[in-house]
Amino acid sequence: MAGSSTFCLLIIFLLLTLTNLSIATRKLTSLYQPPPMALTYHNGVLLEGNLSITVLWYGKFSPTQKSIIADLLLSLQDSQMTSLPSVSRWWNIVQRYMKKAGKKETRISLSNQVSDEECSLGKHLTRSQVSELAHRVNSRPGDLTLVLTAQDVAVEGFCMSSCGFHGSDHRRNLAFLWVGNSVTQCPGQCAWPFHQPIYGPQAEPLGAPNGDVGVDGMIVNIASLLAGTITNPFGNGYYLGSADAPLEAASACPGLYGKGAYPGYAGEALVDSSTGASYNAVGVNGRKYMLPGLFDPSSSQCSAVA
Repeated sequence: MAGSSTFCLLIIFLLLTLTNLSIATRKLTSLYQPPPMALTYHNGVLLEGNLSITVLWYGKFSPTQKSIIADLLLSLQDSQMTSLPSVSRWWNIVQRYMKKAGKKETRISLSNQVSDEECSLGKHLTRSQVSELAHRVNSRPGDLTLVLTAQDVAVEGFCMSSCGFHGSDHRRNLAFLWVGNSVTQCPGQCAWPFHQPIYGPQAEPLGAPNGDVGVDGMIVNIASLLAGTITNPFGNGYYLGSADAPLEAASACPGLYGKGAYPGYAGEALVDSSTGASYNAVGVNGRKYMLPGLFDPSSSQCSAVA
């Protein structure tokens, strides 16, 4: 009996010791704060001041699809926009990068739209052909070209490694970005959170704010790449990590669309009472958009609009 009692006391002692160690570990963990992440400015050229944008519509886009994307670009500089959260408020985070580097604010203007419905280079494009298309429609130094491909156009690396990319010709001071409509090719990869993801938690997808999963997915990628292009156009602007695979203003905050976001959950979003669609920013003509979170250089944290 005495041996049994001693054994029980020993077990209780060990349990209390482990509990105290666990509590102490949690306290130490809570006291530790990881160093803040920072996107370093590498003293390169940024796209500052007045920036004219040319959009190349490669393949067939409906008038509604074109207006959804054009309205996003027009919303960036909409000083009359009083509804919060707004697209222009999201854009103000990008402006903080310019201010921190001592540059002028970037003022976007949609200067030209070119259609290539017949797909002059075919429906299977290499990355170099995308660059060729960009330079074909806009060769003015200092301007920016958006090459947007329709849902039946395949681009090298699309879905396998990227949903879009930005590139440049430093010698001629030209920059461009490309985004494709993924609705028939890989919506689970490039149109999340409006489509169930290919991998990970299979939660119910959010309602697309403009009722077009493909184009609303394009909006997310256009906004993400636009922020990266403005702040790191030639590979020596703002970025974190390797210059060959940099984390930029938006790519440093993947999957963040609202407060409380975590992998597989986009975060808290606003809901349109009439359609049930989700959004986190409002633009011109009452357009609603879901915009990606950005790394805010003033707080050294990822920030969503909503």
